[in-house]
Parts: sequence; structure tokens; C-alpha cells
Amino acid sequence: MIEVLRNRTCRHLFLAQALALIGTGLATVALSLLAFDIAGSDAGAVLGTALAIKMAAYIGVAPIVGAFADRLPRRAFLISMDIVRGAVVLVLPFVDQVWQIYLLIFLLQSASAAFTPTFQATIPDVLPDERDYTRALSLSRLAYDMESLTSPILAAALLAVISFHWLFAATSIGFIASALLVASTVLPQPKASSQRRGGIYTRTTRGVRIYLKTPRLRGLLAVTLAAAAASAMVIVNTVVLVRDLLGLSQSEMALTLAAYGGGSMLAAFALPRLLERIDDRTIMLLAAAASGLGLGALALLTTIVPTTSLWGFVLGGWFVLGIAYSMTVTPGGRLLRRSANAEDRPALFAAQFALSHACWLIAYPLSGYLGAGFGQVAAFAGMALIAVTGALLGILLWPRHDPDVVPHQHPDLPADHPHVAGSHGGGEAAHSFMIDDLHSRWPDRG
Repeated sequence: MIEVLRNRTCRHLFLAQALALIGTGLATVALSLLAFDIAGSDAGAVLGTALAIKMAAYIGVAPIVGAFADRLPRRAFLISMDIVRGAVVLVLPFVDQVWQIYLLIFLLQSASAAFTPTFQATIPDVLPDERDYTRALSLSRLAYDMESLTSPILAAALLAVISFHWLFAATSIGFIASALLVASTVLPQPKASSQRRGGIYTRTTRGVRIYLKTPRLRGLLAVTLAAAAASAMVIVNTVVLVRDLLGLSQSEMALTLAAYGGGSMLAAFALPRLLERIDDRTIMLLAAAASGLGLGALALLTTIVPTTSLWGFVLGGWFVLGIAYSMTVTPGGRLLRRSANAEDRPALFAAQFALSHACWLIAYPLSGYLGAGFGQVAAFAGMALIAVTGALLGILLWPRHDPDVVPHQHPDLPADHPHVAGSHGGGEAAHSFMIDDLHSRWPDRG
């Protein structure tokens, strides 16, 4: 996996991502405690709303950025978004009203919505080889898992000597360090699609239209819904479950989050070899189903296990959910890479970013309000139902047989058209099928 770090650009981008994520992880713990400090037992509802605002920013901003990402200077844009995020997070320690949390979260996450898909679309251009790209995806997932594991542990250690307000300063340092590392790289610029027709609406929706017309990506969206249900339960309700229901300390809350990160990290290490033996569809659908079953089991355990003994089961459940989450979302980048030409990748990654966060827009507030209004058992059960629904939709929407080369014809094109003459020699398709200007719909299944 680490072989790809021999590439200097990849190494610096990975370190930039890791530092920014660790800072973000500290802010997640601090934001949970800030919400609990302001709202008490209603902290889950506050966090659910704050994270719904985050998702709304992602859904609104990412497609617009993706539409013009091939025209933006990548390095300068990524650096500027890191600086904006670092500045906004420094204001969070001074808030004392719920509405202030909501406003700052919107500003912070709008910058993240611009940064993340641009960053993700850069990696396939830096590492064009499929095996290298798969390793890079696992490393990227590992960076997220390091954040999930190390940030809570680091937060637990820091909280023993400082107030949680100071964790926001560490987040800002992470963003600035990320900006400096990005500044040290030379990033490839995608080929601008200057000949593409259409105004801002056409360009903004291009990635979404490619996404929704591609069967494997519709399946990806379904399993993402299952992943969102599991992660929403963890992120929104851990603080209420551990601090309020179980009556445990801030440090034990951080360790509970670390269990989830540990499971996800274990899966990230195993995935590169697994994906060489088992196809993406099988791994992702099994993981989505495991998310639903795990949440359902935790709903049952919460009703029958005494509160004094429940924490151990929660730790184990979070660990299993972390494994399932990583195996559900990590291979997604491979599917996106298979499903678009290089010039369309920024738009497609932005579409995945927006559509996947639409799933979190459903899951985050629902998880928070179910927990606040009806208790943690209801939150577990509701998220389990969503996860199972996502797994079932994935089975239906994602064809079992999913080759790259799909038989198709071009009756609308003359026989001497360069595409027909070059890629359809003898009348048979000899190229990977992707939705683009020449292929506006997926061929009917034979």
C-alpha cells in the first residue's frame, strides 16, 4: 500500500489530508462537547441539525465547483480553501448560542465542499495506474481512519489538561499545515473542456446526470445510504449515549469514537488484497448489510443489557460498524474512475460528493431527533431500517454482471466518424463504456 508514497506529489497530498483530518477529528469531539455544554441532553438534536446544515452546504456547493473544476488552478484553489477553513474554525470556541454554531458550520463546510471533490479528482491524475490508484484509495481511507482512531485518543489526552475549546485551535493548525503541504506540490491540471456546450445549469448538472445514468453508480448511492445510517448514529449520538445514558466521562466518549475508527482502519489495511480476489459489488453489498444487522443488534442489546454493562457492547458494535463503513465507502473511488473520462472526473467526483451527502442529510437529523425524542433504542432501530433499505436497493440497482466493455451501437453516427471507425472496428464496441457526449444512455441489458 505504501509504495505509492514514493511519488512525491502523492506523499505530500496524503500527509496534507492526514493532518487536516486529524485537526477535523479534534474539532468533531470539541463540537460534540460544545453542543452538550450549550444544549445538554438535546445535544444530539443540535448536532443532527448542525450536520444537516453541513450536508446542505455540500449538496449545494460541490456540483457548482465540480462544473468548473477543470478551469480552476487546482493548487491555489485547494490552498485558499484550507486557509478559509482554518480561519472559520478559530471562531468556534467563542460561540455561546446554537444559531452561531449553525452559521459557522455552514461557512466551514462550504469551504470543505469546494475542497474535497477537487482534491479527490486530483488523485487519479497523479496516479493513472489502476493498482496504484487502488492503493491510494486505501491510503486515503486509512487517513480517515487514523483521524477516527487517533483524534479521539489525542482528544482524550488533551482534555485531561485543557478545556475542549482549545481543540479548535489544533484544528486550525491542521488546516494550515495542509495548505503548506499542498503548496509544496505541482498538481496536474485537467484538460479544460472548452468545446462543451451549455450554460451553468448544463455544466453544473453534468456530473449528476452521468452518475444517475450509470447502473453501478446508482448501486453505489444505495450502499452509501446504508453507510450514512451507520456513521450518523456514531457521530450524532455517541456523545448522548456515552455521556447521558451511560453517565461516562469525556475521555470515555473519545475512546468510544476510537473503537469505530479502529474497525475502519483494520478494514482499510485489508481491502487492497480483498479487492484483488473479490469484486467491489460483493464487498460493498455485504458491508452495507452488515451495517443494518449491526445497528439492529445494538437496538436489541440496548433494551436487554443493564446500563452498567452496556459500554462494552457499544465498543464492540462501534468496532464492527467501523469495519462495515470502510468496506462500504472505500471502493467507491474505483467505481467513479471506471465510469468517466478524465475530463469528466471532477464533475463526477463532485456529484458523488453531493449525492452521498444527500444521504447524510437524511441520516444525520433523523438520527439526532429520534434519539432526542424517542430514545437511543429508536435511533438504533431507525438507522438499522435505513441501512437495510440501502443494502436491498443496492442489490436491485447494481447489476451482478458489470463489465467495462458493454455492447452498443451508434446508428446516429456516420460510419466514417472517428469514434465509430476507431473504437467500433468491425461493428463491435472495443472500448470501456461511459456516459459522455457520444453515449447519452446506458445500453439495455441483453
